[in-house]
Order: sequence, then structure tokens, then C-alpha cells
Amino acid sequence: MRHTPEDGFPYYFELAREDSLSRLFETASTFAFLRTIDEKKSTLRYEPNKWSIKQVIGHITDHEKIKMFRAFQLSRNENIQLWGYDQDFLTNNSRFDELSIALLVTDFYNVRKSSLSFIETLSETQLKKIGSARQHEITLEDFLKSIIGHQRHHIRIIKERYI
Repeated sequence: MRHTPEDGFPYYFELAREDSLSRLFETASTFAFLRTIDEKKSTLRYEPNKWSIKQVIGHITDHEKIKMFRAFQLSRNENIQLWGYDQDFLTNNSRFDELSIALLVTDFYNVRKSSLSFIETLSETQLKKIGSARQHEITLEDFLKSIIGHQRHHIRIIKERYI
């Protein structure tokens, strides 16, 4: 691994570059794993001031919503910067800890189904469109793969530090 999470896009892309988009977004193992986490475990934090598992799941879902909208814009030739966002601000202003883990996993699953539906509408030409993410020029396909890399990063943290 050449990059770290602080590098953003390149790190997340490295975690998911090997498969096709459809295969990456159809992965059911993540949802099967998340459904094994009970309500009590879902409120755990591995250190003070770290997110709960519920907040991590909510963050992954928020991330996919934001990135898929930007992917949609790029696919339609809108000249946009595929910029970041303040993840702590969004999570701190959410209700994730008040919601059941079942609802959070269902929301994430529904967002994923929507993402897959959108991806299936894209042509090869659209997938090759170039956008800018900070100092990196990337194809729409690679930008989409980085969404799964981001998810893999956080699921690994849940498995290693929470469970």
C-alpha cells in the first residue's frame, strides 16, 4: 500500500481497484457483517471522542450519498471539483446514535442499491470522464471505486478496533 487514509482518494482507490464496478457495489458481505452487530455493541467507541459504530455506519452512508451525487454531476458533463467535505461536522450534526442500528444498515443498503442502479446506467464513455479530486485527475470509474475503498477502510476499522 503506497498511500494512507490521509491521502484521501488514492488510498481509497487502492483498496478497491481490482474488481469491476458492478461487482464492487453488489458485495453483500458488508451488509451481512453489519447485521451481526447488536444494538448494545453499536454504541461502542474504541476510544473516547471516537465515533460509535452507528456513527461510522452513518458516515459511510453519508459519504456514498455525497460522492454519488458528484459522480452523477460528472457523468452529465458538469465541470465540478470532486472536493471533500467536513465529515466530523456532518456526523456531529446527525441523529445516528438515536437511531437503531437496523435502520442505519437498511438506509446504507438502500443507498447502495440506488448507487448500483445509477452505475448500471453509465456508458463506457461516461466512466472514462475525467474529474479533479484535489490535486488528482481521475476517471469517473476510479472515483466510484474509491467509494468502496472508503467503505472497506471503515469496515476494517470496525472489525479491528470495535469488535
